Amino acid sequence: MKKCCAIGEALIDFIPNEKGKRLKDVTSFRQVVGGAPTNVAATVAKLGGESFVLTKLGQDAFGDNIISTLDQCGIDTQYIIRSEMLDTSLAFVALSEDGNRDFKFYRKTAADLDYSKDDIPFDAIDECGIIHFCSVSLVESKMKQAHLALIEDAIKKGVLVSFDPNLRLSLWDDHDALRKTVLDFIPYADILKLSDEEVEFITGHKKIEEALPQLFQDRCKMVLYTEGKDGATLYTKSGHKLHTQGICVDVVDTTGAGDSFIGAFLYRMLSFESCLNDIDEKQMMQHLEFANMYAAHTTTKEGALNALATMDELETFIKDIKKED
Repeated sequence: MKKCCAIGEALIDFIPNEKGKRLKDVTSFRQVVGGAPTNVAATVAKLGGESFVLTKLGQDAFGDNIISTLDQCGIDTQYIIRSEMLDTSLAFVALSEDGNRDFKFYRKTAADLDYSKDDIPFDAIDECGIIHFCSVSLVESKMKQAHLALIEDAIKKGVLVSFDPNLRLSLWDDHDALRKTVLDFIPYADILKLSDEEVEFITGHKKIEEALPQLFQDRCKMVLYTEGKDGATLYTKSGHKLHTQGICVDVVDTTGAGDSFIGAFLYRMLSFESCLNDIDEKQMMQHLEFANMYAAHTTTKEGALNALATMDELETFIKDIKKED
């Protein structure tokens, strides 16, 4: 089984101890490790695959926590760089009663944005089947240029490229710049994951079916479209459409659910060496159902990495769900 490489931010999420309050009204928090690309790599590792993260952390207590946590998840941390001059990124999160989130990021002195193309261990990409990235680290920076260098190397080596924009509007002063950046990077992706909340912002179309011709113009061969409680749909450039229904669970926290969905899907792609050029519809449906179930489980726990299930935990969850049905 080949490895998954994720590039981008690894950070500390400060999760509120009180639900149902706006961020300004929360009085206490606890720290958990997160960052969308890191959550994806962690999902692959927790399920039994191999993954590593390309990022830079501050030489601080928060960076120490991230390294320790990723080691415990099974992520290979040897390629993570530490900075004496810059800080580990932080995010403060408020949770509404239904588990949805409000973010405030602290990244003005972020070490991860200083990660450069010269820091990339290109030889390690030879062992990968998939690289994955998101949009949080695509602001103008050395890290953005590192993304481009990594993606170009992956394409040259025949490694699949996965992109989940995972929009965080609060990090961009210019939302048009965010939209343009996402549209600039979509052509590099073989697999694109979008949520129902992102399609109109990115493409200008309210319905995913209207947006597909635009999304499939270049390299993209597969779009994974997630709709929360309404499930997920897989579209392929060759015309397949597969849908899996949402799973009814008691939602505690939606943080990291989308990341765990794409992480679980990529794990299955790597495990079965699935090919995008010759789609096996039955196999892809199984991948989709697996990812949907995994994401549902993630919402039943607080935090991002803390909520990720091992294969044994997921199998127990699936058995319990089937008993209820």
